[in-house]
Amino acid sequence: MHATKRLTFYNAVDSPFPHRVRLALEEAGAKYDVILIDLYNKPDWYGKKVYPVAKVPVLVYGGPALNEDDAPSPEAATISESLVILEFLADLFPNLLPVDPVLRARARFFIKTADEKFSKAFFKFVLAGGSMDDMLDAVMEMQALLPNTGFAVGKWSIADAAFVPFLLRLESLLKNKFWAFAEGVAEKTLTELHAPKFAKIRSYLEDNVARESMTRTWDEFRQMAALAQIDRRTRRASAQNSTLSSSQPSVSVPQQWKDLV
Repeated sequence: MHATKRLTFYNAVDSPFPHRVRLALEEAGAKYDVILIDLYNKPDWYGKKVYPVAKVPVLVYGGPALNEDDAPSPEAATISESLVILEFLADLFPNLLPVDPVLRARARFFIKTADEKFSKAFFKFVLAGGSMDDMLDAVMEMQALLPNTGFAVGKWSIADAAFVPFLLRLESLLKNKFWAFAEGVAEKTLTELHAPKFAKIRSYLEDNVARESMTRTWDEFRQMAALAQIDRRTRRASAQNSTLSSSQPSVSVPQQWKDLV
């Protein structure tokens, strides 16, 4: 089966969740329209006309071409939640999951582990002062699921789309010394990740970054600029509440990060 109806993708370029979906769309060779949602200034029409929860991503299947403030057609399917969208795309584009039922089961287990363990460890570590050891344990757990070569289940699949946006951002945040980390944490964690025991997952990340789908969907400079914007806003809010310390910023999770799926 393949997509015979129009695909409209509501995207936010700063988030790993819609990045999952866009990678899958690119790998499928799908034709799709993109409507960008600014997480820092979310338009009212999005919650009123598209998705009442106002989270991203959303994929609309069917209906006419949409302008950014249009409501999807009643005949169209509006699909939310990044992992649900990935499964939907795998039904539309069979190349996104293996045919073999055992490999399909492994792909889904990989996705479950990435979502329930790695992504939670990622957000706790990055935004809530979680421990480096817990983050590294999550990396090791994902590495243990990888084959010696290739992708999550051999050929690239939605399992990789579910995981790589988080692994990629972890590496980028550490390399760029993200503001929310305590002094020295980024450098120490990055050194650990580049130790020989993590060689397999580093090779896996490099293979994903080299794919054309990643070239089309990842702009590290753009990501860091967006995070710098969050930094400025968080520091201003902290300063107003007299809770900001110059050596250890008081970290509160911005609403934009809470509004992701």
